[in-house]
Amino acid sequence: MTSDQPIILAIESSCDDTSAAILKGKQVLSNVVATQEIHKEFGGVVPELASRAHQKNIIPVVDAALKKACIDKADIDGIAFTSGPGLLGSLLVGVSFAKSFSMALGVPLMEVNHMEAHILAHLIQDGSPTPEFPFLCLTVSGGHTQLVVVSSAFEMEVIGETIDDAAGEAFDKVAKIMGLPYPGGPLIDKYAKLGDPNAFSFPHPKVGKLEFSFSGLKTAVLYFLQKEVKQNPNFVAERLNDICASVQKTILDILFKKIDNAVIATGIKRVAIAGGVSANSELRSRLQAQSTKGRAVFNPAFEYCTDNAAMIGVAGYHKYIAKMFVDITITANARMKI
Repeated sequence: MTSDQPIILAIESSCDDTSAAILKGKQVLSNVVATQEIHKEFGGVVPELASRAHQKNIIPVVDAALKKACIDKADIDGIAFTSGPGLLGSLLVGVSFAKSFSMALGVPLMEVNHMEAHILAHLIQDGSPTPEFPFLCLTVSGGHTQLVVVSSAFEMEVIGETIDDAAGEAFDKVAKIMGLPYPGGPLIDKYAKLGDPNAFSFPHPKVGKLEFSFSGLKTAVLYFLQKEVKQNPNFVAERLNDICASVQKTILDILFKKIDNAVIATGIKRVAIAGGVSANSELRSRLQAQSTKGRAVFNPAFEYCTDNAAMIGVAGYHKYIAKMFVDITITANARMKI
């Protein structure tokens, strides 16, 4: 180990994925994720069940990450963990494990903001282009939709965000209205590829230039489907692909309008996306097309879109180098902000 290539163990447990990763510097040696399948039968994440599953998964996941990376626990130089935002019970499992393991190994702790880590996933050294600072990042997930000016690994400013629901929640709730299983966002992406995005029209919110709102869209889709199903009970099944394509187009049109506004407002032409919804294939494709506007665009590697510990590790690496450590009095913060 050299001073600029520490071995970092990273822990992520903010929602329903238990993940552990090993990084050497900014290179990912392993990134193990245990997904909790139990929530599908409830149509969404049940916090109590999530925290219990984390307790069951955390040790096997960390052990698998160490073995896959061919790293002994004695080689670990620091432990990075998600302290927030997220589900409090889930966060506490990862935080408690990280603190205990840190004490056992005698290595420092680095707390990481989950949303900042999604953004910093772009700094992982995996051969992908890395944005130079400053850059704009649209973070889109089930719980957040934000426009962030990223000036450094430690300097981020939210310049616009949703005033109600997040884009990822809109995808999942619309899917639920149509009777699709949880999580519905990936299914809308799948069916939209086979549909006509201009088949149906849905309203855009009337909010500030850098603000988002998706509650009205969900209501509009609900009333639209109720009306159509009254006339034709098989409407959703018969027009599923077109509905998905039209809803997806509406959400993405809203997102990209706000990106345009942010580029104009800041003058920054380096644009990245992050968060679970950044795995959406049409979102990634449309971002790539933004390069024709003279913008440098950055899609995260697919495996770093959804919740994972590798992104926690790269954020932790920067804090390790800067000696930004925390002690064992640290605890979880479910409402942590960028």
